[in-house]
Amino acid sequence: MKRILMGLFVFAFTLMSVTGAMASDKLIKGNMRIVIGSKSTGGDTYQNSSIIAEALSKKLGINVKVDAIGGSAGFRTIQRTGQDGTTVMIYHDQAYLGYLYGVKGYEEMFSTYKVGPLLAINPGNAYLVPKKSPYQSVDDIIDACGKGTQVRVAIQPGGVSEIGYTALKNAVSVKYPGKQENLVAVYTGSQADKNQLLFDGQADLINGSVQANEQYTRLPADDQKAMRFVWLTARNQTLEQANPEGMGKTSREELMQFVEPKAWVPYDDKTNFTFDKEFIFLYNKDIKPEIVEYLDNALAEIYAEGKIQQTQKKSFFIPDFMPSTKSAPYFKAKMERIKKIIDGMK
Repeated sequence: MKRILMGLFVFAFTLMSVTGAMASDKLIKGNMRIVIGSKSTGGDTYQNSSIIAEALSKKLGINVKVDAIGGSAGFRTIQRTGQDGTTVMIYHDQAYLGYLYGVKGYEEMFSTYKVGPLLAINPGNAYLVPKKSPYQSVDDIIDACGKGTQVRVAIQPGGVSEIGYTALKNAVSVKYPGKQENLVAVYTGSQADKNQLLFDGQADLINGSVQANEQYTRLPADDQKAMRFVWLTARNQTLEQANPEGMGKTSREELMQFVEPKAWVPYDDKTNFTFDKEFIFLYNKDIKPEIVEYLDNALAEIYAEGKIQQTQKKSFFIPDFMPSTKSAPYFKAKMERIKKIIDGMK
C-alpha cells in the first residue's frame, strides 16, 4: 500500500498537465487490443485485464477489447504488431518464469519485449490438500518428506504453478538436506485437471487459487471433492490489503492462517519464501516511447481517481500500480531472486 500511495503522490503533481495533454494529443485512437497470456475467459488474468480495459476505454475514449489467446500466441502477436500501442499484452510472472523453466515459446522478457507498468497482485496463489489429508499444515508436508514419505504435488509445469513446488522442494532441502526428492511433481494441465487428480487420490497436494478452489473448502469432509488450504504464497502484508470479507465465504482473517508467519516455507536458514503473483503490461520492443508514457499517465490518472481499486478488491485483486520506469527494474530483480531458487533445485 505504501508503494501505491507514493506512486500516486508523485503522479498527482502531473495530473492536470497530463489530462490536458491527453485531450489534445490522443496518441491512440479507435481501437486497442489487449492480448492476454491465458486462453481462459474465466480465470484471473482475463478478469483483471477486463477491469483494466474498461478503465482505459473510459479514460482514453476508445474501444478496448481483451483477447484471450494464450502466452505463446500473445508473445508472437505483440512481436508482429504493437509499435503504435494499439496491440498490447497483459500477463503475469509466468512471462519470465516460463523462460526460466525452459518452456517452449518463452523468450528472455527484458531483451525481447518492453516491460510496461505493474497493475495488480493476485494474492490467491494457493496449495491445497484433501480435507481428510493427514497433513494439517505445510510444515507437516515438509516434515513428511524429511522423514522419507513421498508427497505428490499436482502442478502445471513452467510457471506460477511450479514456483511454489520448487520453493517447497527447496524448503525440504533446507530443513532436511538430501530429502527433497521425496517431493514429487505430477505434471498436468488446467486447474480442473489438478483438482481431478486430488479427487481421484492421485495427488496429495495441488496448486490452486483462492478464487478457483475456495468453493471446495466449504464442502463437508466426507465429500470426495472437499479440500482445504495449507499454504498461500503471497506475502503477509499483501494479503492484509484484501477486503476483510475475503473471497466467497472465507474471510481475510481465515486466509491469513495460510501465509507467513503461520505458514512458513524456509528459503534458507533465516528467511521465508513468499511469492506475489503480479500482472504487468508487455509491449512490442520497439513501441514508441511517447506511447509508453501516454499509457503510464493514463493509468496513473485512473489509479489516482481511486475507483479501480474498489473494483479490483471486490474481485480479490490487490491494486498495485507502478509505472514502466520502475516496474522493469523491479521485475528484473524479482526474476534474479527467483532464478536462484530454480537453479538450486535443478
